Amino acid sequence: MYWSQKGPVNTDETIALAVKRARELSIDHIVVASCSGETAKKLIGKVPYVVCVTHHVGFTAPGEDEMPPGVREELTAKGVRLLTTTHLMGGLDRGVRNKFGGVYPAEIIAQTLRILGQGLKVCVEIAVMALDAGLIPAGKEVVAVAGTGTGADTAAVILPAHANHFFDTKVKEIICKPREF
Repeated sequence: MYWSQKGPVNTDETIALAVKRARELSIDHIVVASCSGETAKKLIGKVPYVVCVTHHVGFTAPGEDEMPPGVREELTAKGVRLLTTTHLMGGLDRGVRNKFGGVYPAEIIAQTLRILGQGLKVCVEIAVMALDAGLIPAGKEVVAVAGTGTGADTAAVILPAHANHFFDTKVKEIICKPREF
């Protein structure tokens, strides 16, 4: 499915398609990018396991966590596993670039994945991050859900590999994404 526009207008349909495909393939884990927690909330009760990956603390401002504590507690109480950590493709390389300039391998990989849209880049990134954190099982396909900015507009079936074997990651299916991004 291809959306005519990017962004949160596609969130509900993206979630519906992601859940439908997960059920068709007997995939138990959906990994979702959600900083406010709103997109993650839409998945509660729809699949056995939801992993929510947020921006790291300090992404928008030093010491700032974009997810309000009450939301974090609510999601955890409802069985959502949360991962707030440095992003796979935006850690030390970005710090070096910000300080000294230049471009580094993680950013080249990120820009390459963005050829297919920001949402697909994030889907790959969060699936690998969740695997590295031990929040999803190794060797199993997951459905990853992400967006272009806020909300969700992209979903994909991914067989993630650990970061130290990143190029063994497989994007098995693109369930939906914006055609214009």
